[in-house]
Amino acid sequence: MPARLIAVAVCVLLAGAAAAIALTRGGGGSSSGLQGASRAGAIVWAVGDGGNGSAEARRLADLIAGDRPRRVLYLGDVYEHGTAADFRDRFATVYRGLAGRMDPTPGNHDWGNHRVGYDPYWRKVKGRPMPPRYAFSAGGWRFISLNSETPGDQGQLAFLRRELTRAHGTCVIAFMHRPRFNAGEHRDEQRLVDPIWQVLRGRAAMLVSGHDHDLQRFRPVGGTVQYVIGAGGRARYHVDAGDRRLAFSDDSVNGALRMRLKPRVARLSIVAANGDLLDRSTVRCH
Repeated sequence: MPARLIAVAVCVLLAGAAAAIALTRGGGGSSSGLQGASRAGAIVWAVGDGGNGSAEARRLADLIAGDRPRRVLYLGDVYEHGTAADFRDRFATVYRGLAGRMDPTPGNHDWGNHRVGYDPYWRKVKGRPMPPRYAFSAGGWRFISLNSETPGDQGQLAFLRRELTRAHGTCVIAFMHRPRFNAGEHRDEQRLVDPIWQVLRGRAAMLVSGHDHDLQRFRPVGGTVQYVIGAGGRARYHVDAGDRRLAFSDDSVNGALRMRLKPRVARLSIVAANGDLLDRSTVRCH
């Protein structure tokens, strides 16, 4: 085979890898975390389960706001029942000016009252109705927000398939409230989430969820990496750190996920509310 054809074949094989992970563990204070970090690329944060009005949640929200992100994924749950009063008193008091840059997904504490809480709140913030599923682009990546509270929704699965086809590759970050895999208190969510996972697996580089009040990063499954980022300020849940599927976990602190996005590469940091860097990883896509 001519050398040029061999080179092309090698490139095709390399492009077939859906996601690659490289880990550098870190900690030891904010100086190793956000300070001095490069601003090149789009900065997007993800945080969940922080809408409880607590000082702990506000501390984490202030850390995120101080980084001046382009967007913030809110992974669901405004306590206790996602009512209009809960959004006013327990969510808006935490996230304040960040809300305008947020892209939400509904949680189990929100969905029962979404017509009086979630829907009108986000309609007012965004100036338009907020659908339970939608997509947008940032930093060379396609984001897909999904509703994990509507199992078996065939319309949502059809929407997801269309979005994945339009992405023309795996540079996709899906986010929803419930994770498919979970080494924490709620355990795996097979019944509610597996239909979505079966469509996403290998076609999206990442799935980011909340629900369990802790921080988890799983090893890639079928080319898709899952993060659980539910330590937004609510009382935390214990994680089985011995679960062999885990690449990282922490159930001792509140924290969020920081993503620095460029085309085909996402550099991710799990950061504690005090600014400590807990975990680093890199996800690549094709």
